[in-house]
Amino acid sequence: MNVLMWFKRDLRVEDHPALALAAAKGRVLPVYIAEPGLWRQPDRSGRHWAFTAEALRDLREALERLGLPLVLRVGEAVEVLDRLARLHGISEIVSHAEAGCGWSASRNARVAGWARAAGLRWTELAPEAEAPAAAWRAVEGVEPGPIPPARALGLAEDPCPHRQQGGRSAGLVQLDAFLATRTATRPTATPAGAERGASRLSAHLAFGTLGLRELRQAAERPGLRGFRNRLALRDACLRAMPAPPEAAGDDRHLAAWLAGETGLPYLDACMRYLRATGWLDAPARAMAVGCATGLFGISPQAAGQALARRCTDYDPALHWPQVLAARPGHPLRLGLRLDPGGGFTRRWLPELAPVPEPFLHMPWRWEGAPRLLGRRYPEPLVGLPPVPPRRPPRPGPAPQHQLCLDL
Repeated sequence: MNVLMWFKRDLRVEDHPALALAAAKGRVLPVYIAEPGLWRQPDRSGRHWAFTAEALRDLREALERLGLPLVLRVGEAVEVLDRLARLHGISEIVSHAEAGCGWSASRNARVAGWARAAGLRWTELAPEAEAPAAAWRAVEGVEPGPIPPARALGLAEDPCPHRQQGGRSAGLVQLDAFLATRTATRPTATPAGAERGASRLSAHLAFGTLGLRELRQAAERPGLRGFRNRLALRDACLRAMPAPPEAAGDDRHLAAWLAGETGLPYLDACMRYLRATGWLDAPARAMAVGCATGLFGISPQAAGQALARRCTDYDPALHWPQVLAARPGHPLRLGLRLDPGGGFTRRWLPELAPVPEPFLHMPWRWEGAPRLLGRRYPEPLVGLPPVPPRRPPRPGPAPQHQLCLDL
C-alpha cells in the first residue's frame, strides 16, 4: 500500500508517531505543501517562511538517510493531494493532528471532504500517540521538487538579522545549550536578559522541529521542574485555540508602533529588538499589545496580526490568548523598573545617546528635548497618564499562555 505522509508544522523525523504509522502501513510518500493561501494570511511573514525553509532542508536530509525523498509542491492542498494520489496510487493519507481555526480549519475541512469523495482514508494522529515499529520503504519514481523562495509564495522581503536559525539540528544545539548552561527560570529583566535565561525553544516547538514528548524526556533532571511545567501548560493550551478577534478600532498608529517610533523609549526599544530578532519574552509582548490597544487605540486584530508577523515563534494557539488578555500597560514604569540604567534602551535607540540617564525614559522632560524630539526621535504619539506607583504583583502564577511563551 502507498501512504502519503503530509507534513505541516511537524518538521522532524524523530518522535513522530504519524510518520512511523505511515511507514508501518506501507510505502511512504513524504510530502510538504507550500500553500500560497496560507502564506498570504495577514499573520504570516517572510521570517516564518525562512525558518520553515531551513527546517525543510534539515527534514529532507533526515528523510534521505531513511531512503525517503521529501516531495515539495507549491499549491493549494486539495489540488496537490489529489494530483499526487492519482499519480502514485495513494491508498491513505496520514498526518500529524494540529489545532486549527480560521484558515487552517477551513483548509482541513476541504481536505476531509475531498478525501471522503475520493474514497481515501485520512488519519490524523495526535503527537502523544504511540509510534509503531516501522520499516522504511519509499514510493518510487517521484520528483522531489525544490524548496520555493519566499517570493514564489507572495511574501515580501522581511529582514531579521538576528533571527534564530530553523531546522532540527539548530533546535538540538539550542536544547543542549539550555540544558548545559541555563536555568529553567527566566530572570525578570529586559527582553535581552530574558533571552539569555529562557530556553529559546518556542520557535522549534511551533514549527515542529522538536517534539513536545522528547523535550519532556530531556527535562527529566533536577532543577528543571519549572520548564517541565511550562511544557505541560503548552500542551494544554494547544488543545483550545480561540478564534482571532474581529477588526474594530482606529489603526492609524499601527505603523509607528510596529516600527518602534511611538516616542515612548522602552516600548520602542522592545519593538525594534523584536524586528531584529523575531522574539520577545511574554511580559514584553503583553506590554506591547497592551500599549497598542490601550494607549494607541489599535484594534486587537491588527495589533495581533502585526505582532504575529514579527514573532518567529508564532503559534496561533498561544499567541491569540495573550492578545485577547492584554491590558493597558505603562511603558515608563516598566522601563524605569526593568532597564533603570538604560543599557537596553540605548542599544536599540541610538538617537537617544545625548539624553542624560535621569531623562532617558522620559526625554520630553529633558531641557534639550526641543533639539531632539520631532527631529531625530519622535514626540510621544499620545499623552500619557502619570507614572503610577509600583503595584504589588498579582497573587498566583502568570497566565498559562504567558508561561508557554517563555519557553
